[in-house]
Amino acid sequence: MIFLGEFFALLTAISWSGGSFSFAEAAQRVGSIQLNVNRVILASVFLSLTILVFNFDYSISGYQFKYLVVSGIIGIVIGDTFLFSAYKNIGARLSMLLMSTAPIISTILAFIFLNESIGLTAIVGIAITISGIILVVLNSDNSLNTKYKITKIGIILGLLGAAGQAIGLVFAKEAFNSGELNGFVATFVRVFASVLFILPVTIIFRKYKNPIKLYLNDPKAFLFTVVGTVFGPFLGITLSLLAIKYTKIGIASTIMATVPVIMLPMSKYLHKEKFTWKIIIGTFMAVGGVAIIFLR
Repeated sequence: MIFLGEFFALLTAISWSGGSFSFAEAAQRVGSIQLNVNRVILASVFLSLTILVFNFDYSISGYQFKYLVVSGIIGIVIGDTFLFSAYKNIGARLSMLLMSTAPIISTILAFIFLNESIGLTAIVGIAITISGIILVVLNSDNSLNTKYKITKIGIILGLLGAAGQAIGLVFAKEAFNSGELNGFVATFVRVFASVLFILPVTIIFRKYKNPIKLYLNDPKAFLFTVVGTVFGPFLGITLSLLAIKYTKIGIASTIMATVPVIMLPMSKYLHKEKFTWKIIIGTFMAVGGVAIIFLR
């Protein structure tokens, strides 16, 4: 089928967009830390069942395992906790727009630690993305009719989330660079390692509440958590792997980076947000800059 990979990449972006809104609602109800713990537990179950059902090769070296564990702790435990906190402060749309800086951070880190080159094209892409994000932030509406307010702490949390994601990806990439590795298995190691780390820590510091009791009191929170987990770390990852399989990585990555653009009509419908032309142009600039970075 022509453009099959591109089709899967577009489905990935739509899936991640829907998952982001679900997680934003869940974070409002149960808190960012509680959500992150519950999400990674559910994702671990979904991924392990997928690996067993499809009998994927789960061969992995000690070197790869070590880097994936570190990747999971930095990217999922730390990065996603900041991201979910940003959801609570500034909403899913702007938080995911700030996540557009993750490729910029990972590109710079790869240049420093993995000796990957940064050409003039990448620098132009970085400048366009940053300019687009600044344009959106400066022109976002903070009126009483807006569900989420633009705050400095929210923007900082979003950028910290992007940094965590970027650093986690650098470690994960090193694991893939060192030998053959199934994508689902790599994701399971990252996710399950984050469970083993974050669950006991949150229990010790009494930041984790009984999920059964919590969700019985708020069934909608459970629904949003499950939907976000299915569309985010489970279905989204599956579709992204299919996209990369059937088309070039740069093309797939560019289409998957259109999440902030796809979230514009979703935000208008779900949250009744109003957008100026500057916000729309800034969003497209941010995504366009990311596309230039991926396709350089």
